Amino acid sequence: MDSYSIVLKIIMALGGLGLFLIGMKNMGEGLELAAGNKLRSLLEKITSNKFIAMLVGVFVTGVIQSSSATDAMVVGFANAGLMEFGQAIGILFGAKIGTTVTSLLLAIDIKSFVPIFIFIGAVIITFLKKNNYKYYGQIAAGFGMLFLGLSLMSENLKWMGESAAFKNIADQLSFPLLGLFVGMVFTGIIQSSSASVGILMALGSAGVITDIDQAVYIVFGFNVGACSAAILSSLGANRIAKQIALSNFLISMFGATIMTVISVFLPFTRAINYFLPQETVGIAAQISAVHIIFNIAITVILLPCSDLIIKLTKLILPDLEEDKQMSPVYLDNRLLTTPPMAVMSVERECQRLGELACNNYKYAFQAFAEKNAELIEKVEKNEKVIDFLTSEITKFIVKINGLDIVDHDRKTMGYMYSAIQDIERIGDHAENITDSAKMMIEGKVSFSEDAMEELKNLNELIVKMMADGFKMFNTQKADPVLAESVIENEDELDDNVQIFKANHIKRMNDGLCTAAHGIIFFDMLTYLERVGDHINNVAFSIPKKNLVSAS
Repeated sequence: MDSYSIVLKIIMALGGLGLFLIGMKNMGEGLELAAGNKLRSLLEKITSNKFIAMLVGVFVTGVIQSSSATDAMVVGFANAGLMEFGQAIGILFGAKIGTTVTSLLLAIDIKSFVPIFIFIGAVIITFLKKNNYKYYGQIAAGFGMLFLGLSLMSENLKWMGESAAFKNIADQLSFPLLGLFVGMVFTGIIQSSSASVGILMALGSAGVITDIDQAVYIVFGFNVGACSAAILSSLGANRIAKQIALSNFLISMFGATIMTVISVFLPFTRAINYFLPQETVGIAAQISAVHIIFNIAITVILLPCSDLIIKLTKLILPDLEEDKQMSPVYLDNRLLTTPPMAVMSVERECQRLGELACNNYKYAFQAFAEKNAELIEKVEKNEKVIDFLTSEITKFIVKINGLDIVDHDRKTMGYMYSAIQDIERIGDHAENITDSAKMMIEGKVSFSEDAMEELKNLNELIVKMMADGFKMFNTQKADPVLAESVIENEDELDDNVQIFKANHIKRMNDGLCTAAHGIIFFDMLTYLERVGDHINNVAFSIPKKNLVSAS
């Protein structure tokens, strides 16, 4: 074969590789977005039971078709405070099994049907406007491109299988350390063991890899190299995220070591050839089988020892008491690669913001009632945090809205944005209340028992509204009892404000209160009434369909 023909075939093979990688990415993203809230709900229900977490890891990675993406996602969850170490370890094991789905699909010979998947996907994407339907088109088109790219690579790499030089290189890969090293470096670069296995299967179909002994250690190395995504994702993250990334590496390294020893001293490849003869199933199917057996075996062997792996990880990277700064707890840009979880992180941060604002209001009223200067200072510090978090959440919502997300999640972001504006205003009014408290302290003003009792009456209504209203908002469900309670308490609050205004005017006319008293009292009535309005707005910042079901 002349050099011109070889160059053309290399170009075609590279095009096939590009098509393969794009297909894998599109199919994974389509599956993830189509799963949407189901994927999110599943991850929310993860417990510390490592076996359940492992099954979740299998399912999630089977859906998004990338253990590297799952590993990086878990690191992001941990950094955002959405997942603990014990929960994460099971998912990491499950991800290793879930990633074998791709190689299993690639081992099935469906080349003749590939174009129809691309056609169906293109039709759905072009003619169906709703996002949820487009994702199915993305899955179909990605699936077709995956196989078409694999076929292009295989067809245009056959000349390498006829080359003595490449055959000699392939023979060298049967040495364990060299095979492991090549596999680790290659997957460390492309950061996907599924893609690496697919490329190796293409080389097998092209005749470059002719024996499973040449591929077995490379496959083991692939699984170690895939940890690079989690390690890179943990850079700049908190201690728990770094520990999770390290434990993931240790699992794969121990697994590769154990399976290498088994392959060297036991007839591992002979067993593969016996149960899956190469002349019957082909070298590509054998490579897929090695990938599947490796990941299932290390899970069976090491999952029961996960507590020891956690202890070893913490021995290498001990827990640290990290400085707590004014920053979001749940928001993390790493989560933007997983839109459903990014949406959940905003919901969690909004709940946290709501709790801060409610507590600040309570501190403010207590500071007013007790003329407590220390509480006034505490409210002022907390208000800075509330303002900062409101800004950070808003920025994160803008980033999420720039992603390709399902319609439900886009609406949810609208509700969250609306709610944080009201929550921030609750914080502002808490600060206003402390201004009134300062006036009371500086002017040495005291209210009559009746006036103070009226304000305390309003405060009790607001505290009840907060408990019920924020419970509705946090669950995003309009419980009929809670909804009715919020509405009734706000009506009572508004009515009492008018009554108490009249009462205070009478007290002023009777000479029981001065003008200075009147200004502060009327300001307080205004602040409390507006706090009630904002609580009501937050309470009903939920999907309309949930409001209808509550009526």
